[in-house]
Amino acid sequence: MTRDPFDLRRQPWLDAAYVDREIRRFLAEDVGRGDVTSERVVPKAARASAGMVARQACVVAGLPLARAVFLAIDPEIAVSDRASDGDRVTAGAVLTHVAGPAGPMLTGERVALNLVQRLSGIATLTRAYADAIEGTGASVSDTRKTTPGLRAFEKYAVHVGGGRNHRMGLYDAILIKDNHRAIAGGAAAAVAAARQANGGRMPIQIEVDALADLPRVLDLGVEAVLLDNMTPLQVAEAVTLVRAHPRGGHCWIEASGGITLETIRAYADAGVDTISVGALTHSAPAVDIALDIAAPGAASQP
Repeated sequence: MTRDPFDLRRQPWLDAAYVDREIRRFLAEDVGRGDVTSERVVPKAARASAGMVARQACVVAGLPLARAVFLAIDPEIAVSDRASDGDRVTAGAVLTHVAGPAGPMLTGERVALNLVQRLSGIATLTRAYADAIEGTGASVSDTRKTTPGLRAFEKYAVHVGGGRNHRMGLYDAILIKDNHRAIAGGAAAAVAAARQANGGRMPIQIEVDALADLPRVLDLGVEAVLLDNMTPLQVAEAVTLVRAHPRGGHCWIEASGGITLETIRAYADAGVDTISVGALTHSAPAVDIALDIAAPGAASQP
C-alpha cells in the first residue's frame, strides 16, 4: 500500500495535563455545587469496594479516564485495572476495581461510566470494521464527525480499536472538498492557493466525486485523493486510473461516503489505502458497563 502522507502527525494519546483539565470540566458539569444526594445519604466514614463490569462483549477503551475521574474526586480512592484499553473482553468481565470512601465513589460513578461506555462503544465498532477488512492492506479511518468537546478522546478510542486517525481538526491537514473547489473557482485554483500559502508544509488531499475529474486532479500533483460517494466498482476503476497516471504512483487513495460494515470489504478489495467511516464516532452505540458496588465496610484490597 502507499505510504500515508499524514503519518507524521501526532496520534491522540492521552496527555495527562489535558485529561486532568477535561475530567475536572466534566465533573464540574455533573457535580456542580455538590452531590446533594450522597452528601446527605452516605455516612462520611463509609467505605466500599466496587467492580466496573462489562455487561456485554466489547473492546475496552477509556479506563485511564475512569481512573482520573475517581482520583479527581478523592485521591484516597484506590483504582486497580483488571483490563487494559484495547483488550477484547467477554460479558461479565471486571474491567477495573475501586475501593475507598463510598460517597466520593458514588459521586464519580456516572462520569466514569459515561466515558468508558462511550469510548468502548467506539473502540468496539472500530474493531468490527477493522476485522472486516483484515488482510486487504487497507485501513479504516475516522472523520471529524465527533461529539463536540470529546474529539481527542473519541479519536483515541478509534486508535485503540485498530482504526486510523485522519486529521484531528481543520488545522492539521489540507483537505479540499467540493465546496472549497466551488468557491475557489475550481480544483486547479484551490490547489494552487493552498500550495502557495502552505509552502509544502502539509500534504494536500482533494475530494473527487466523478471519475471524469480524476485525471485533471492528478495532473495537479496532489499527495492524496478522496473518492467520495462512489460504488466499489467505480472505486476500483478510480484506483486503476490513479496508479496508471504519471503522478499517481505514490498518491494516497481514500474512499468515503455511506460505507457500512456490510460494504467496507468491497471497498478495501478495490485497492484503496484507507476507508473513512463517520459512523465510528457519530453512530457507535455505548457499551453496557456498570459499577457494581459492595456494601459499605466490605471493601477489599484492590
